[in-house]
Amino acid sequence: MTAKTFFITGANSGFGFAIAGAALRAGHKVIGTVRSDEARRSLLERLPKAHAVLCDITDFDRIEGIALQAEADFGPVDVLINNAGYGHEGVLEESPLSEMQRQFDVNVFGAVAVAKAFLPRFRHRRSGFVVNVTSMGGLITMPGIAYYCGSKFALQGISEVMRAEMAPFGVHVTALCPGSFRTDWAGRSMVRTERLIGEYDSLFDPIREARRKKHGAQPGDPEKLAEAVLTLVMSQNPPPQLLLGSDALGLVRHRLQAMLSEIDDWENLTRSTDG
Repeated sequence: MTAKTFFITGANSGFGFAIAGAALRAGHKVIGTVRSDEARRSLLERLPKAHAVLCDITDFDRIEGIALQAEADFGPVDVLINNAGYGHEGVLEESPLSEMQRQFDVNVFGAVAVAKAFLPRFRHRRSGFVVNVTSMGGLITMPGIAYYCGSKFALQGISEVMRAEMAPFGVHVTALCPGSFRTDWAGRSMVRTERLIGEYDSLFDPIREARRKKHGAQPGDPEKLAEAVLTLVMSQNPPPQLLLGSDALGLVRHRLQAMLSEIDDWENLTRSTDG
């Protein structure tokens, strides 16, 4: 196995930390981004072989320089894991647009800014792998996470275009679509909008309560996800998207089957606009 250099955003917790640990144990080099000196100390205490760099992915103007400095300090990056992100929960009508903007700044604009910092280097070297961590919420939707699903649908579409554009240069791009995993996504890192409109109580309150109760007991194991990511990045023919978790598999399959049925049901009206 040839050792690779990973650049992992959001390396201090969740999927990012799990992937960083698995990569180091497999003999790879890891550059992990963190947002504070405290987070850097925490990461290096737990993964002393990692290289931690300060990077707020919403500080778009600084990302190019951070990528340049990282490669100058630690060598060419082979694998970008665009992992940093968070979830927002709230009824659409109740949720301020400012929360949507923040969600997109991190989950979409930040991820794209980091990718754009490395794409020229990958293209020049005619090699590289971009893993954009989206979600099963980039392929299906659920009430109460409109801003989150919107951000992940956006990154999913961007990833597919990025894959097509980078393929002629030998650069792989895969959207990673996890289901429910035992991370802080539904806990500490979740931003929740205050409930205001009683008419949504019967729809949304049971969903919010079930999500809280399920936190920590989700079926997905982050360590197993990390091992799956290592298998993915060593593949010579990686997929455009990779679902991870049996819940993601079942829910996305169900939605795709329903979509095909809907297309068939409305086929005559669809065709009626030709000519």
